[in-house]
Amino acid sequence: MTSPTQLRRDGVALILDGADAGLPAVLHWGADPGPLDADDLAALDAATGRQTPPGTLDAAWRVPLVPQESDGWAGRPALLATRDGRPLFPRWTAAVAPTGEDAAEVTATDEANGLALRTRLSIGAGGLVLLDHELTNTGGGTVEVAWLEAVLPVPKSADHLTAFSGKWAREKAPLSGPMPRGTTVRESRRGRSGHDSPWVTFASEGLPRNRTGEVWAVHLGWSADVRHRTDRLTEHGTVLGAGELLRPAEIRLAAGESYRTPTAYFSFSATGLDGVADRFHTWMRDRPQHPRTPRPLVLNTWEAVYFDHDPARLEALARRAAEVGVERFVLDDGWFHLRRDDKAGLGDWVVDPAVWPEGLEPLAALVRSLGMQFGLWFEPEMVNLDSDAARAHPDWLLANPASVPSPEGLSFRTQYVLDLANPDVFEHLRSQMSALVERLGIAFIKWDHNRDLVEAVHEGRPGTHLQTLAAYRLIARLKADHPGLEIESCSSGGARTDLGILAHTDRVWGSDSNDPVERQDIQRWTELVLPPELIGAHVGPSPAHSSGRATPLPFRIATSLQGSAGFEWDLLSCDEEETARITAFAALYKELRALLHTGNVVHPDTVDPALRVRGVVAPDRSEAVFTLATVASLEEALPERVRLDGLDPERRYTVRVRTETGEVRAGWTTPPWLGGEPIRASGRLLTDIGLQLPGLWPMQAVLLHLTSD
Repeated sequence: MTSPTQLRRDGVALILDGADAGLPAVLHWGADPGPLDADDLAALDAATGRQTPPGTLDAAWRVPLVPQESDGWAGRPALLATRDGRPLFPRWTAAVAPTGEDAAEVTATDEANGLALRTRLSIGAGGLVLLDHELTNTGGGTVEVAWLEAVLPVPKSADHLTAFSGKWAREKAPLSGPMPRGTTVRESRRGRSGHDSPWVTFASEGLPRNRTGEVWAVHLGWSADVRHRTDRLTEHGTVLGAGELLRPAEIRLAAGESYRTPTAYFSFSATGLDGVADRFHTWMRDRPQHPRTPRPLVLNTWEAVYFDHDPARLEALARRAAEVGVERFVLDDGWFHLRRDDKAGLGDWVVDPAVWPEGLEPLAALVRSLGMQFGLWFEPEMVNLDSDAARAHPDWLLANPASVPSPEGLSFRTQYVLDLANPDVFEHLRSQMSALVERLGIAFIKWDHNRDLVEAVHEGRPGTHLQTLAAYRLIARLKADHPGLEIESCSSGGARTDLGILAHTDRVWGSDSNDPVERQDIQRWTELVLPPELIGAHVGPSPAHSSGRATPLPFRIATSLQGSAGFEWDLLSCDEEETARITAFAALYKELRALLHTGNVVHPDTVDPALRVRGVVAPDRSEAVFTLATVASLEEALPERVRLDGLDPERRYTVRVRTETGEVRAGWTTPPWLGGEPIRASGRLLTDIGLQLPGLWPMQAVLLHLTSD
């Protein structure tokens, strides 16, 4: 038996056993115990041996990287495949090759079954674990892959499970409960991530807390159908995992062909959910393509004008935007051929001369002359039947012909899906979009995706996998052809925000809801994976167009500051007081964004269900911004003290209320520090004891700015 392999980085360790037969198993994934010598590794290996009858199969307590029935594994197999319709039961011969202190590659072969498997394991910046598999058909005939999933073990002490669901304008809603016994599978079958995407699945010791407790989490970097799974079995260790959901016959490998899974990202934390997020954020910010320039203040025109495009009005809106401090002006849906509503025009990415007789060049030139970037909305993957593209090329649709047109209404907004895996479709979109980027000097594309894929058929087989890869290629090609171009992933809001799409895009639109009450939670759970500089968060009008809820402007501003900020609002309709307030907000955002978009995000634990407390602490802990907000009435007249976590206990901080977002109208209790002079206190006091929260009314926010001596 060969020696176990230990991978270590940034407080996390992953230890593979030294099995002579079969795939290696992960003996440990979690807190780094430090470098273990050969005796320690051998002891760990010996302590996780086999169990024997009676009462169970002669099965291993440890779980291989790809557990199968042949391992005595009674849970969901991580690989299910057939060759020419007959089941495959792999018997692997494997070798582990470390590629550094924090990475290894496992190569395995099965000569009898004509299979080869390559597994890549690494611990990235921040301690985030990355895992993917690649299966190759080395024999004859055709191998059909039903699924191939990434799994890692979690301790039996992880007795609670949290999963996500959601809906349009209320994405990423978590639900926690006791860990179910047996195998639990959570699927998404929408051809995109979906508003009810599994997003992240995590196991925890007890109910999850923001700042304390051990948590093990998984996220799949894939922008289409996924499965998240847990297996809590009596005779095995518990496993947590995820993989692409494949339709029958979607992956069929001829001799020599391979299937590579999307990357699964695993995050362990000994400090609650904020520790999970910190690993994701550190890894994301370490990527070469991560945005390094200040995130511009945006104005998007959708909720300002909708489809009612009038050049004079939009030019006036651009001038007002520049006056208040906007840095990026984005023209949304409605600018292209026949696009007076959502029933026509998708697929024809040419400017509508009936609305824009001089083209978009004058508006784009004006925007740039005012010192702003010019952005434009596209929905490249979609088409209306009432379009020149669909009339000329009805074979370009990714659909079951029986559903086009669909009397059942499955088209959704009368739009269908273009088959991007068709080279002619790909080139049509690339050439039309590229020409506009070049001609108009477009710096930013809002890339939308407004419907599910239903019966997505490509050349007679399910096409979601190929469609997703083609979308990635198109985005990558446009960015390669136009250096500096930034692209936002929008999908009816936050229905495509995973790390797969973010390998190619520069931010996401968090939700179509600009209601700050909903956004407080949507943004909180989106930033479980994504750092705030990647999450579009705009100030909208009141009442909110998505919910009808009226909210105060200061509350909307404070919520926007928690992401990549901007406006989704007709600023020409603002009165003098509102204009002054949003101008002050623009200046405040520019002052604080270097901190807000590089610091560590913290969520102090609170008791009151109406209270939301969030902070961003500078990496050197010299400065911090905390938002204390309410989404409903506080339960008690004297609220709880709020601990400002993440500060340096040895420093003294000056704490002041930033009133640029609006004056605080306190309720029954108003502590002296709220309305008076700034206070000075040690980080130890602010973190261990905290500040008395004022009796805030519903939908209020207090913005605290802390600076150290």
